[in-house]
Amino acid sequence: MRKGAITQESVLKAIAEYDQLGRDAFLAKYGYGEARSYVVVHEGREYDSKAIAGVAHQWGQGRPLKPDEFSGGKEHAAAWLKRAGFQVKAVKNPDWARDEIILACQLVMENGWKGLDAQDARVVELSGLLQLLPLHAEGERNEKFRNPNGVARKTFDIATRHPEYQGKPTNGGALDVAVLNEFLARPEQMAGVAQLIRRGIVDGDLQTLAPTGDEEFEDDYSAPEGRLLMRRHQARERSKPLRKKKIASVLQRGGRLACEACGFDYEQVYGDRGAGYIECHHVVPLHEAGEGRTKLSDLALICANCHRMIHRAAPWPTPAELRASIERKHAADRRAAEAIALPRRAADEQMPTP
Repeated sequence: MRKGAITQESVLKAIAEYDQLGRDAFLAKYGYGEARSYVVVHEGREYDSKAIAGVAHQWGQGRPLKPDEFSGGKEHAAAWLKRAGFQVKAVKNPDWARDEIILACQLVMENGWKGLDAQDARVVELSGLLQLLPLHAEGERNEKFRNPNGVARKTFDIATRHPEYQGKPTNGGALDVAVLNEFLARPEQMAGVAQLIRRGIVDGDLQTLAPTGDEEFEDDYSAPEGRLLMRRHQARERSKPLRKKKIASVLQRGGRLACEACGFDYEQVYGDRGAGYIECHHVVPLHEAGEGRTKLSDLALICANCHRMIHRAAPWPTPAELRASIERKHAADRRAAEAIALPRRAADEQMPTP
């Protein structure tokens, strides 16, 4: 059996049986539960996507898939149904991303750390703005995605987690608290981040900014400024003309293409394969520098490992700070090695000469 090898015809047959038996009987017959993540939409009606995809396998594949043989998510059922030409819609909206919470938190801060009602014009405006953010695919959104009611509820999630709030907090998440604490610790900086995100959405600069191939934001490891500004930051670093100009300027001054943090030289290690290769790092994050033209002095030559370490967690160290950290680690290792070696040398000196 080839999992996922379903046709439009086989899906329509499963839908026809679903309509004939009714939802409860269809799900019971094949052992499926109600859809929790996605539904497939056909002629204005919604169907449990995992059950439809699994049952569709019996036409052309010999038997229906059992529920424990695949998932109902984007990797299996939802993807198969989309590939067969069907509309798949999310049952619930995706969790709020850091960028979205930053914008909501700014609104709460400007409102004296109090939540706002869904009818408030500022909530309605933010709702429209959030719907323009390219953070969540259309298939992951339902008709209530970031509507004024949801935005208002998020403002109360944030407001009721403020240290001075006396009542019972609403159901917010850990990321709400993390962003709130950052606003409390660095209000001007975080307000600047929110302003950059807002400006980028309104100007259209962030609306079409595609994810980078190595984006790893599940744990927000590299997001002092949110995903979208991080994407813009990385786009600056990956600008081929800028990188070429930076490398040329270093070579013209008689320098070598070595990492400014650890000294790694690709050509020295890999020979011809590594010749001319080095990554560029934009030293000042967007939330500190703001938008503007990138100068060559804003870029540092960095190896891939150090580049990852810089972006791993906020606050980002500069290449010089990372170099100092590396040197401290090496010094500590040398002291530890010497401390181990001293007793050994002393013991060797006390051994009788044969």
